[in-house]
Amino acid sequence: MSIDPHQPVSPYGTPIATAARKPVTLHRLRAMRDAGEKIAMLTAYDATSARLLDDAGSDCVLVGDSLGMVVQGHASTLPVTLEQMVYHTTCVARGNRSSWLVTDLPFGSYQGTVEQAVQSAVMLMQAGAQMVKLEGGGWTTSVVAALVERGIPVCAHLGLTPQSVHALGGYRIQGRDAIAADRLRAHARNLGQAGAAMLVLELVPSDLAAQITADYPGMTIGIGAGCRTHGQVLVLQDMLDFSAGPKPRFVRNFMAGSPSILDAVRTYVRDVKSGVFPDESLHGYSS
Repeated sequence: MSIDPHQPVSPYGTPIATAARKPVTLHRLRAMRDAGEKIAMLTAYDATSARLLDDAGSDCVLVGDSLGMVVQGHASTLPVTLEQMVYHTTCVARGNRSSWLVTDLPFGSYQGTVEQAVQSAVMLMQAGAQMVKLEGGGWTTSVVAALVERGIPVCAHLGLTPQSVHALGGYRIQGRDAIAADRLRAHARNLGQAGAAMLVLELVPSDLAAQITADYPGMTIGIGAGCRTHGQVLVLQDMLDFSAGPKPRFVRNFMAGSPSILDAVRTYVRDVKSGVFPDESLHGYSS
């Protein structure tokens, strides 16, 4: 097939349609939720990956503090600094054209005072983020309310919260018993009332994730939480099967049978939106 020399191409040599897709906005994400269209999200830590995800049609790109493990080689996300998140957000923002860009507030950047959290979020927004993500419930409700009041969109994160991995006793499914499930439902309700427009649910039972999703006023994004959330997120390196460390059981190798990384990401987006991914039965981490 010949390629028009005047047609723009991505860094991977694939033609880009002249009429590029419109930027994904918070309003568009809400419309997708209301229409029953699944939201596809993946992580990116650099401009090249961000452009690839954009080309593949990922609705959201997450600059996750998972870069501490995936990029830096740490055993957890805890060593990642705010300055590093600002740097990687700047890189991703340069490569991204139309995906909704979410960035994690790293450990230590919002656990102090509300003023500290606001200042940290402002730095990430100035670097190019369109939404900031923070982990945990309870005490975070007032932080979410303060950020939203100041015009900063927030994504909350419940279930397995990697910044609390030591307190949780490792990478374990959360909310299995009635007391823990009630606590997660209460936290989700409070975070939604505080204005968190998006909520990541990580490693929680599928039925619990479905219950929280049914009541949540915003969008829920699952990771190891079954298929009944409004969308899904994975670490890019995990779904391409070249990450180190324990492989989550809920991750599928999308590179298997794919001729290119771009094709693998397109398959992920397609399978999330069609409901083929994730497999409802898989949770947790393999040994």
